[in-house]
Amino acid sequence: MIPHNPCAEAKLPSVPRKKVVPLAVEQVRTLSEEMPARYKGLVLLGAATGLRPGELFGLQLRHMDLLHATVSVEQQIQQTAKHGVYVCPPKTARSHRTVPLPRMAVDAMKAHLRDFPADGPEGWIFTAPQGGPVVYTHFMDGSWRPACAKAGIPKGTGPHALRHHYASLLIKHGESVKTVSERLGHTNAAMTLNIYTHLWPDSEERTRAAVDKAYADQSADTQSQVDEAA
Repeated sequence: MIPHNPCAEAKLPSVPRKKVVPLAVEQVRTLSEEMPARYKGLVLLGAATGLRPGELFGLQLRHMDLLHATVSVEQQIQQTAKHGVYVCPPKTARSHRTVPLPRMAVDAMKAHLRDFPADGPEGWIFTAPQGGPVVYTHFMDGSWRPACAKAGIPKGTGPHALRHHYASLLIKHGESVKTVSERLGHTNAAMTLNIYTHLWPDSEERTRAAVDKAYADQSADTQSQVDEAA
């Protein structure tokens, strides 16, 4: 109705981002123990790979290579009011990835597949109690929230917390921003920093030491020149 947008030059105030507080290892272990048997491995795999909930639900046996200890993310399961439950590609192009499996994840998956074997290469690794893929809302109401309550996990904590837990472990053990970004399937490293920058170790002392060393080296060279001249 009007030739221009009167809001085009308006600058919205920034919304402060709430800092991520990752779950501790013991919290994840306790949560896994409180989950129904069919989802214990899902919790451990999420904590060991950082896969999004939909990516975990979308895993089929063909995506899991226990011999070479890797898992491939090629699809996810989503749920919307319009389309119901459906299989779709991962969130972004960068979300297509292969993630290394630590030993604890390999062991967890072997135990899970022994108790809940997949129905061939196309079979779902994690299934609903009545069969078929896991439905997010049913999983949350029937399994996740009750297990969190029993494990003493703060109310409102969702499965995405396993992804944050994984990222925090990589950061704690010295992985680069690039590696963390690739493992999580983020669009770019800037996104990773935007979410997790507060988890990287503080570098104040290293900064001071770097400058002091440079000037100490310079002073040593100057003193050496003075000594030689004398």
